[in-house]
Amino acid sequence: MSLPCVWDFGCNAAGVTGCRIINSPREKLIAILTNNFVPCNGRFPFLISIATIFIAGTMQGFGASIISTLSVILVILLGIFCALLVSKILSKTILKGMPSSFVLELPPYRKPQFGKILIRSIFDRTLFVLGRAISVAAPAGLVIWLFASIGINGESLLSIVANFLDPFANLLGLDGYILTAFIFGIPANEIVLPIILMCYLGGNSLVNMEDTFSIGQILIQNGWTILTAINVMIFTCMHFPCATTLLTIKKETGSLKWTIISFLLPTVCGIILCMLTTFVYNIFV
Repeated sequence: MSLPCVWDFGCNAAGVTGCRIINSPREKLIAILTNNFVPCNGRFPFLISIATIFIAGTMQGFGASIISTLSVILVILLGIFCALLVSKILSKTILKGMPSSFVLELPPYRKPQFGKILIRSIFDRTLFVLGRAISVAAPAGLVIWLFASIGINGESLLSIVANFLDPFANLLGLDGYILTAFIFGIPANEIVLPIILMCYLGGNSLVNMEDTFSIGQILIQNGWTILTAINVMIFTCMHFPCATTLLTIKKETGSLKWTIISFLLPTVCGIILCMLTTFVYNIFV
């Protein structure tokens, strides 16, 4: 049984469009639905920062960097394993069918038309993806600012949402602010950590800090432990796609149903794994 997968560690939206090379509609859909299980470049800085602070930070010397690197690789491999597992389950259930062979036909060699290539790359790809990102990021930024600025009885709407989500987040080994940051970070994965820092510092604008030591101090002061760090890394790798990727999935599949399923699949897997990690940790610690 073949398991169709098209992964792009640069951008999940580009990985979705890359599924066009798959001839079988069934296998193309499986590849699209499991594409988000591998982290894009927007998630890597967050993963590396958490590994550096909470895993390498507990050790000293050259071995700390190796262990930190291995922890990030392990989370990525976990995402790949889940993608393969979910692909197999889908191919045996709701997307059952005969596997097809993959044939990639190479066109005849021609002299490159640099002008045409440049124009198509700019308009068909770069501006297309950027346009989708901007159309989501601008209103999302306004929503985040409003939730952080508007208060009820001295408490911001952002804090109210976080407190509401806190009981469920605790089951995942997280807290309400972390889960809120992931939800409000749907426009782009890069803003999840700035939203977390903004919530902890009580500000109304995104916080961008380069010093990992300062970031670590803020996180530890707000109750982060090694369990929190591990579950954040797992959930960073396996949660819903960003808005740009979701819009691309909607365009490629032409179906709201499959777009919703692509939202739920990695999120449910991430929730289950975080709950399992928390359960095992609480048994032995």
